[in-house]
Formats: sequence, C-alpha cells, structure tokens
Amino acid sequence: MRIGEIAALVGVTSRAIRHYHHIGLLPEPGRRANGYRAYSVRDAVVLARIRRLTELGLGLDEVRDVLADDAGRELVEVLVELDADLARQENEIRERRRRLARLLDGPVSAEEVVSPALAELLGTAPATDSPMAAKDREHLVLLDTTGVGSEVYAALRPLAEDPAVHALYERLDALAAAPLDDPRIVPLAADMAAAVPDEVLAAIPGGPVLTGVGQALLDDYAAAQAEVVRRVMAALAARVAGRGTG
Repeated sequence: MRIGEIAALVGVTSRAIRHYHHIGLLPEPGRRANGYRAYSVRDAVVLARIRRLTELGLGLDEVRDVLADDAGRELVEVLVELDADLARQENEIRERRRRLARLLDGPVSAEEVVSPALAELLGTAPATDSPMAAKDREHLVLLDTTGVGSEVYAALRPLAEDPAVHALYERLDALAAAPLDDPRIVPLAADMAAAVPDEVLAAIPGGPVLTGVGQALLDDYAAAQAEVVRRVMAALAARVAGRGTG
C-alpha cells in the first residue's frame, strides 16, 4: 500500500503518518524501486493501534510504551484486541443513540434520559432551589454521556443525602456576585474539599483532573464561584497524589 491508501484504510491523514515517522513512533517502511513507501498489513495494524490509543486519550509517549509492549505479540493477538476495542465502541455508540432516540421521541426532561445509576442518585437528593445544586445536576448529566461507571454514582450517594452539602451549595450561591478576593472563597473551598470522602476519589478513574472540558465547566461559573471550584479540584488532586505516595 502507498501512504494515501493506508491513510484512507485506517482513517488518518498522510500528514499524521509522516509525523509518526518523523518522531519514530511508526517505523519507516521499505520503498519500491520508484521511491514510494510500501506499507504492509502489519504497518496498517500498528497505525490503527496508534489511532485507537490516541483517541482513548493517551499521549504519544504513552502510545510508544504500549507499542513497545506489543512488539513481541503475534499479529492475530493485536488484531483480536483491536476488534474487541471496536466492539466496545459499537456498544457505547449504540447506547448513546438509544438515549438520543428517547430525546427525539418527545419532550422529556434531561433527567429522564440518564443512566439508571444516575437516575437513582438524583432521586436520593432532596429538592432544592439552589442554582449551584442545579448546575451540579447538569454537570452530572453531561458526565453521564461519557459512560462513567455506576461505582462513581454509588460513591456520591452519601454526599447527595448529606444535609451539610446543601449548606455548602448555599454558601457557593452567595458568591454569585463576589469579587475574587472575597474572604469567603478559601474557607468554603476547604470545607467543600473536606466533604468529599476518599471513596469518591477512589471511584474516579485517574482522579480529579482539570482537563479542557473541566476548564469549560469552570467558565460556566461566576468568577468567585469558579475560584472555589478550582481550589476544590486542586485540593482533591493533591489528596489523591499524596495517597499514592504515602
């Protein structure tokens, strides 16, 4: 196969393939007499593996480590793993389409199309008119679309039922128009971080990390409220890191 053919087969660009060659992630194949690269099925499998791993969120250095582990494996083993990964994605897409179909079927509320585990969690929380509590519910519904495990919701249940948590929401509500130097920010962040049990942190894959999505969520808050949430995330991440080195 030539570079355009393998790119079309795997679903990447020729430019990406050349970049992988440049950084040594994908070995350069042999060349024909006319100077064109000649790619094999093995090259296509490796390239597909790179694509899948990067789509799962791995950095290129991490992908390099995984590929090094794959080097001694039979081609059929790698193909079987790729097939299983594609089957998992098919199931996830099928589930998301099922939820979308329910949305398109008629006027429903967001909470009627969440997973059973999240629906159960939301059902345990007492009714409240707190804007921050409502925002948390919206964020949970968004998180649910990623297929987060039910163990996360089970760990969150004690928080949802804790009256003290609703007092924290009220304190956060009160910062809607506050400046960034408001003295209530630091103690509230400390109290909110302390209210999160270790079981919740253990249930979150990779721990709390402020990704690009997390930053977008912060942008949805007023300035002082966003600062509280940012401090809470930093405190929880530090807690996870400390536990890992302890």
